[in-house]
This record gives sequence, C-alpha cells and structure tokens, in this order.
Amino acid sequence: MNSPAEIAQNYVGIGKKKVETPILKLFILGIMAGIFIGIGAIAYQTATATIGGSLGKLVGACMFPAGLALVLIAGSELFTGNCLLVIPFLEKEVKFSGVLRNWVFVYLGNFAGSIILALLVVYSHTPSQVDGALLDTMMTVASGKVALSFGDALLRGIICNMMVCLAVWMSFAGKTVPAKIMGLYFPIMIFVLGGFEHSVANMYYLAAGIFANSVYGVGNAAVNWGAALVNNLLPVTIGNIIGGALIGITYWFLYLRGAKKN
Repeated sequence: MNSPAEIAQNYVGIGKKKVETPILKLFILGIMAGIFIGIGAIAYQTATATIGGSLGKLVGACMFPAGLALVLIAGSELFTGNCLLVIPFLEKEVKFSGVLRNWVFVYLGNFAGSIILALLVVYSHTPSQVDGALLDTMMTVASGKVALSFGDALLRGIICNMMVCLAVWMSFAGKTVPAKIMGLYFPIMIFVLGGFEHSVANMYYLAAGIFANSVYGVGNAAVNWGAALVNNLLPVTIGNIIGGALIGITYWFLYLRGAKKN
C-alpha cells in the first residue's frame, strides 16, 4: 500500500490534474458524483424506513459508503473530497483561483446531479414503498436538516468532512479496488451513524423532501428551497470546507512542507 507520505506526494499531481480539468468536464463529473452520493443516501433512507429504529440507522450507515465508492472508483468529482485541493495549493503547484474554479463548478454539478436523482425518485413514486414509511423517512430527514441552528450545522459539517477527506485519503493508500473500498468504508459509515452533515448528501435529502412535499401534498411548509439553502447548505458547506482544509493542511505540514529542500 502507499504510505501517508506517498499519498501526500501523489495527491499533488492528482490535485493539479483536477484543477486543470476543463469546466464542462468538471460540471459533468460533478453531476455524476451528485447522483452517486444520492444513491448512497437512498440506501440509507430505505434501510431506515424498512428496518426502523437504531438498527435501521446502523444498517443504513453501513450501506451509505457505496456512494463514495462509486465516486472514487467509477470516476467523478465530489466537492467535499476536493477540499483536499489545499494540498497542491500550499505546494504552490496550483493557484487559488484554480482551486476556487474547481470547487464552484464541481459544487454546481453535484447540486444538479442531486436534483436530477431526487426528481427521478420522487416522480417515479418510489417514496410510496414500504407502506409509505419511505416517504415519512424522507420528510423527517429533510425537516431535521432545515431545523438545525447555524452553529450546529457548521460544526457538524466540519466533523463530517474531516471524516470524508480521511476516507478519500485512506482510499489512496490502496492499490486495488477492494483495498480502496476498505479504506474509505469506516470513516463514511461513522459520519453517517454520527449524524454529521455532508453538503452533497444534503442536496439530495433536501431536494427529495421538497419534491415529495409537493407531489404527495405533505404540506410541510418548513421544507422549502429557502430553508434548504440558508438554514442547511450554507453553514454545512462552510463547515465542509473548513473540515476538509484542516485535513489537507495537516497532512501537507506533516509530509510535504519543506520536503523539497531536503
């Protein structure tokens, strides 16, 4: 497997290629990642609705890592994982404008992919499954996310993306597909089980709740686009950037800072 120092060095090249990717490709790859993470979110909600209680949440958390496995192995661009782009930036291999360009277009692509998947799920009347328990779960999740305080959403976003970036980092240690999946699996399972906040997963959860609110006439006025964007996605996104940057800065300091001089 690759050592932490090798991962750090390898990521400089990986990050440089990400920053140099054309905008259209970034956006399309972002759409794919939004769909992939949404698939993990569907697995979580279906397990929760089917099994119920603490066991349902545990099983759902065990299923959710499939989303990041799809992102890293099938190939796509995920905003939260790309917060590690601070590494090539600190190595002066890319400019901050390039990092920001990647973040913006990948984020927009992730959002578009999440909305596409949410539309397909809701308008196919998938929430009607499990005797309506899936619809109840979708609305409960969306309601809970828009009800968070700014501070709670921010801090949960920080913790979440520390774990997501550690999952990405550990996947780069592996040189085979099974090794990569094992590397990413537990940090992702733990962040879901802990109830932390992932901006891209929330794009799906919130969009699905909003569409279900309309299609099924639930009448939950609290679940709307304004609340989704301001109450949740804004603080969670800021938290995700901070959490991911903390991991990137830490590993850059430990394994790359001053290395070229030695």
